[in-house]
Amino acid sequence: MTQAIAFGRNPLALEQIIAVANGAQVALDDSHDYREYIERGARFIDKLLAQDGVIYGVTTGYGDSCTVAIAPELVAELPLHLSRFHGCGLGRHLDKVQARAVLACRLNSLARGKSGVSYALLARIALLLNQDIIPLIPEEGSVGASGDLTPLSYLAAVLVGERQVYFQDKICDTAEVYGAQQLQPLTLRPKEGLALMNGTAVMTALACLAYQRAQYLQRLCARITAMASLTLLGNSNHFDELLFSVKPHPGQNQVAAWIREDLNHQQHPRNSERLQDRYSIRCAPHIIGVLADALPFMRQFIENELNSANDNPIVDGDGEHVLHGGHFYGGHIAFAMDAMKNAVANLADLLDRQMALVMDPKFNNGLPANLSGCDSERQSINHGFKAVQIGCSAWTAEALKLTMPASVFSRSTECHNQDKVSMGTIAARDCLRVLELTEQVAAAALLAMSQGIRLRIRQQQLAAERLTPSLAKTLAQLTQQLPLLQEDRPLEATLRDTLLKIQQGFWEVC
Repeated sequence: MTQAIAFGRNPLALEQIIAVANGAQVALDDSHDYREYIERGARFIDKLLAQDGVIYGVTTGYGDSCTVAIAPELVAELPLHLSRFHGCGLGRHLDKVQARAVLACRLNSLARGKSGVSYALLARIALLLNQDIIPLIPEEGSVGASGDLTPLSYLAAVLVGERQVYFQDKICDTAEVYGAQQLQPLTLRPKEGLALMNGTAVMTALACLAYQRAQYLQRLCARITAMASLTLLGNSNHFDELLFSVKPHPGQNQVAAWIREDLNHQQHPRNSERLQDRYSIRCAPHIIGVLADALPFMRQFIENELNSANDNPIVDGDGEHVLHGGHFYGGHIAFAMDAMKNAVANLADLLDRQMALVMDPKFNNGLPANLSGCDSERQSINHGFKAVQIGCSAWTAEALKLTMPASVFSRSTECHNQDKVSMGTIAARDCLRVLELTEQVAAAALLAMSQGIRLRIRQQQLAAERLTPSLAKTLAQLTQQLPLLQEDRPLEATLRDTLLKIQQGFWEVC
């Protein structure tokens, strides 16, 4: 059984958020010291209320309404109103994996103990994760400051027994599930509605998931490039260790090493008319390497945000301070996601160019047009991967179109209180879409390059027994996925299955 992921004072890695997103149980620190640490913040809020202290979002309205004083008898109702008036999200809903990641990120931020919430609130979020009662969260409606207010209102609403949840593979009313599970809705304490909603949990959760996919995709694209080089009878010396030692970007050098290891400087024939392969082969380490070299700083940005208290105000229960600021601003996630989608879309463009080379008899060094495997009199009516390559161009164009940075489209909103916002959640959603489109191109390229290598083997221009073990294994898996394509047939189902395997990390590339 997978060990539960521990939430408390210790920082988490993004892989731990991904584990929770995929169903791992959580274990909230239940030690006396930790409980007391959390409760000190909640008690300090109570103390200020008793002393008629002014606390933003507790004794005042929200945002531009911060000058509106809340009568003492209405303070308890304010968190409920906050969750309700933000119940206006639209668009598709986050899937359950994404929504679980959101809960994990919000729990981890509140577990920093600087938000003035009770231990009972943390325990209830942990319980929702462990019983797989997951809020149904619309993905649209956040400008990324003050955090992800509207989507996170759906978490706050579920805690008080409202709206809908994923439960047992169905979408159900929260009240119905609570009744069946004998759970009582929470009554949110004065600061808790704001603490739940005024943070960056949605964009950070999506960024964690995006990071994992981008990390896998960089390696997969290196594998596909090695296969493309074999298909084109390319020059493996383009990936020579000495060559790359003089341009020492570490990620770029790692990508060259992956391609070099997959090829093992195989002594396959080189196109005698070209000393140098075209850029989409020769420069592949330089293109994939941009992502490889950027991922470490993206991880730093994402994990720092993940392990931060990012609501407003910050409550220091130990020193008894309330500190008003802007930690809900998602600029670091916005920048990381805008940068990631740019680097990932370049992978789609790279693979699309490789696909164009291997399809075209003017450039593919003696292979049939469109990699058709038909070698009989029926050759004229068979078109191989022609339409798949058209699809790759469409998916690539869409990915490239989405590379416009979301973070530069700040809009002044909420009576010009939120007059500069991050758009971090839009950037993260864009990045996930670019990843999906690039994975679609990768699925097509995997199938096409496996066809190309098998055609070379059939032409006796490559020897199957001389393939490196890594490539031989990938080729065998892809041969099961798609036997040599000779007669035209619809490939949608095969493409979809290959795409799913990419998203599940099926193709062993390490």
